[in-house]
Amino acid sequence: MEIRLLTPADASAYWELRLEALQQSPESFATSFEEAMQRTNPIGQVENNLRTEGNYTYGAFDQNRLIGMVTLSQESFLKMKHRANIFAMYVSPEARGLGTGKGLLLAAINKAREIEEIEKVNLSVVSTNEKAKNLYTQLGFKVFGVEEKALKVENTYYDEDHMVLTL
Repeated sequence: MEIRLLTPADASAYWELRLEALQQSPESFATSFEEAMQRTNPIGQVENNLRTEGNYTYGAFDQNRLIGMVTLSQESFLKMKHRANIFAMYVSPEARGLGTGKGLLLAAINKAREIEEIEKVNLSVVSTNEKAKNLYTQLGFKVFGVEEKALKVENTYYDEDHMVLTL
């Protein structure tokens, strides 16, 4: 397995995996699969996102196939530049339990540590996603709040734990 920063050349592979994520784990993302499918020029949007300063998207590859991803995004407002957020974390089901998620998160955390301004990293996770929460806790994240009914997928509500890692 190889983990590296994604470039605009990886946009198609990212978009394919993103659609898989929205179908496999709809409760884990604010965007729905249906909304994603309605986007105009999604590959172009992804290319732009992968070029955006302060955004770092890492991909895990198994023999040139993208099997996992995570994005670290530094806040852009002057008073918030000491914060970064982890989002769009996803690992394909066949690659889970093999250290893929941990490798991706470590790449993002290490990038945050390289940026002098960043003092803390925040993320949100569905409260019932024990495997993800265990990984985040293992890497030093702590829950600082719970948002009840943060997401509604069809007629089911999902709470989210808000977690922070102080660098």
